[in-house]
Amino acid sequence: MKLSTRNRIASYLLISGPLLWTLMFLFVPYLIMFSYSFYLTQFPVFIPAFQLGNYVQIFIEPQYYQVLLRTAKIAILVASSALMLAYPLAYFLVFKIKSDRVRLVLYMAVIVPLWVSYLLRSYTWKTILGSEGVLNSFLVWVGILDKPTDIFLYNHFSMVVTLTYIFIPFMVMPIYTSLEKIPRNLVEASKDLGLGPIRTFLNVTLPLSMPGVIAGATFTFCLTFGDFIAPFLVGGPNGMMVANVITSQFGASMNWPLGAALSVIMLFVVLTIITISDRLERAGRLDLG
Repeated sequence: MKLSTRNRIASYLLISGPLLWTLMFLFVPYLIMFSYSFYLTQFPVFIPAFQLGNYVQIFIEPQYYQVLLRTAKIAILVASSALMLAYPLAYFLVFKIKSDRVRLVLYMAVIVPLWVSYLLRSYTWKTILGSEGVLNSFLVWVGILDKPTDIFLYNHFSMVVTLTYIFIPFMVMPIYTSLEKIPRNLVEASKDLGLGPIRTFLNVTLPLSMPGVIAGATFTFCLTFGDFIAPFLVGGPNGMMVANVITSQFGASMNWPLGAALSVIMLFVVLTIITISDRLERAGRLDLG
C-alpha cells in the first residue's frame, strides 16, 4: 500500500470519531427537535404531523412573540453594556500597562470569575440588589434612601446588570486579543504623521480591533439570548426570557411541540447572528487588506 494511501486512510480514521460524535449528539438531536416542532399535542400524547400550527401560535399569541422581543432587547442591552465596559478595560491593559506581569494579573482577574459557579455569581447579584442587600444598605446609610427599596431587583435592570457581569469576560478576551495583535509601528506611524490620539484611535486602533469587537458582541448576545438561570433568579415574573418559556413547555406545560418550535426559532436567531458576524468579519478583513 502506498504511503499517500495509508496517510489518507489514517486521516479518515482520525476524523471519523469526531464526525460520528457530532452527528449522533448534535445533528440527530436537532433533527428530532425539528421534527417535534410539527407535531400536534393531544394531551398526554404528541401526534406526528406536518403542520405549522406551533409556529403560527408563537407569532399570533402575544405571550410568545413578546418574550422573543424581550429576550432580543435584553441580549442587545447586555452586549452593548459589556462592550462599553470591556473595550476601555482591554485598551488600558494592552496600551497603558507596561509591565507584562501586572498586565497578566489584571487580565487573569477578568478571567477568574469564569472558574466560579455560574449559579453563585447570579446569587451574588441577587444579594447585592435585594431589599436587604449591599446596595440598599449603602444608600440608606448615606441618607439617599429612608428605607430599603425593591426597585433594584426583579426587573430588566437587574437582569442586564447580572448578565453583563456574568458574560463580560467573553467580551474582554477577543477584544484584548485583537488589540494585542495590532502592530505598534502602525500606531507610531500614525503619530509621526501628525495624527493625535483620538484620530489614531479612530483610524488605526478601532478598525483593526473590530474583529474582536464583533466576536465579543456575538458571544455575549448569543449567550444572553439562551440564558435562563439569571432571569429566573433576578428577573421576576415579568423577566422571563425565551429559554425559560422553553423550559416550562418541556416541563410543567407538557407541550413538547410548542417548546420544540420555540427552540428552532431560537436556534435560527443564533445561527443568523453568527452568520452576520462572520460576514462582517470577512468584510472587515477585505477592507483592511
